[in-house]
Amino acid sequence: MTPLRQTMLDAMVQRGFAARTQESYVEAIARMAKHFRRDPATLTADEVQAYLLHLRKDRQLSYSTVNQAACANRFLYEVVLGHERRQFQIPLAKAPQKQPQVLARAELAALFGACHHPLHRALLQTIYAGGLRVSEACALRIADIDSQPDRMSLRIEHGKGARDRYTVLAPTLLAVLRGYVRSCRPRTWLFPNGEGTAGICVSTALRAYHAACHRARITKPGGVHLLRHCFATHLLEGGVDLYTIQKLLGHGHISTTGRYLHLISPQFAAPKDVDPLDLLAGLTQR
Repeated sequence: MTPLRQTMLDAMVQRGFAARTQESYVEAIARMAKHFRRDPATLTADEVQAYLLHLRKDRQLSYSTVNQAACANRFLYEVVLGHERRQFQIPLAKAPQKQPQVLARAELAALFGACHHPLHRALLQTIYAGGLRVSEACALRIADIDSQPDRMSLRIEHGKGARDRYTVLAPTLLAVLRGYVRSCRPRTWLFPNGEGTAGICVSTALRAYHAACHRARITKPGGVHLLRHCFATHLLEGGVDLYTIQKLLGHGHISTTGRYLHLISPQFAAPKDVDPLDLLAGLTQR
C-alpha cells in the first residue's frame, strides 16, 4: 500500500466515513492513477477535470459515478493534500433527478416467495419492513432486536454518517424473524456469513436479491435498495407522516425523504393498518 493511499484511508477513518465510501474513494483515485500512469499527487486541476470529462464523454459513465469520482478527488486534494478549493477546483456535474420505480405489493410477495433460502428471505423482508440500507441489514446482531411490547424496534448501529438510530419492528416482521431464528439458529449475527464470524457480505445479499427477482420475473430496474424505497412509499400511502419516515430512514434532511411524495400511487386507498409486511397479507408465502 502506498503512503498516499494509507494517508487517505487514515483521514477517512478519522472522519468516520463508512467502509463502502472508503473503498469507493480509494478505487476512484486508483483508477485515475492507472489512467495517467502517475502518482495522483502530481496531477494538476486541469488534468483531473479532463479525466472527469473522459469518464462522462468517452466512457459514458453515469453522472452519479462521475460525481463520486469528483468527490473522491475533492477529498484527496483538499483534505489529504491541503490544496485550496480556489486553486484546485473540481466541479460536480448536475445529475438528472430520476425517480426510482417502486415494486407493487404483488411483486414484493412474489419476490419474497422466490427466495429459496430462509436467511435470504428473512434478510430481504427485514430490509423492506425496516426501511434499511443493505449494509445496515447485513450488520444486524440478534441483540439489536428489541421485542418488548413498549419498544418493538430494531437498533441500527453506525448507519450512514456514522449515526445510530432505531427503526420500526412490526409484529409481522417479528414473527418472520422468530421463525427464521428457530430454523437457522444464528448466534451473534442475525444474518451471519458462512463461518458465523461476521454478518453476511453485502455482495451476497445483492446476488440473493437479483436471483429472487429473476425467479419472480421482476424486470423493474434497480437493486436491493428498491426495497427501502418501497418501505417509505408504502408508509406514506398508509398515512404515516413525512417526519416520522425521515427518522425511520435516517435521513439528515426532510427534503431527501420528500421525494417519496412523488412515488405515491394516485389510485391508492390508504389502509387502516400500515404495518409494511401486513400490507402484503394474503400474498406473502410464510
